[in-house]
This record gives sequence, C-alpha cells and structure tokens, in this order.
Amino acid sequence: MPKRILQGKVTSDKNEQTVTVLVERRFKHPLLHKTVRSSKKYRAHDENNQFKVGDTVRIIECAPISKTKRWTVLVDDTAGAEAARA
Repeated sequence: MPKRILQGKVTSDKNEQTVTVLVERRFKHPLLHKTVRSSKKYRAHDENNQFKVGDTVRIIECAPISKTKRWTVLVDDTAGAEAARA
C-alpha cells in the first residue's frame, strides 16, 4: 500500500525537530451537495528545523517516531527553495 502524501501549512515550529502542519481538504457534502472545507492538524518530523511558520510543506506517512508523530516532512526542490529563502 503506498504511503499517503499531504500538503499543508506550518502553524507551529516551537518543538525541537517537530512542526505542526494544518492540512485542509475540500469535499462535496453527500446530502446537501455543497462544498465543505475540513481541516486537521498533523505533527511531522523536521530533522533540521528548516521549516518555519507559514511555509507550505508536503508530509508523508512513516513509522511512529514518537507518541504523536507519524509523519515526516517531505524535502523536495520547492522545500529547498523555501529553506534557502529563509
């Protein structure tokens, strides 16, 4: 089974090697046929503390790292550009 990849915005970077990412999803309500926005926060592992509040990041599922961390920040070209900007 492939690992899920989600995209969201960093809302907190206060913890060491951890960022809180707010992921928002949109879906059509089955009965009302209206577009509904739903959001959820995930705690993700950030090895080098390179992401700051407001950055848009992609996170990928991984084995449990701690009690609440089951995601890792996916470092790709766009993430490197954001880190270089900061």
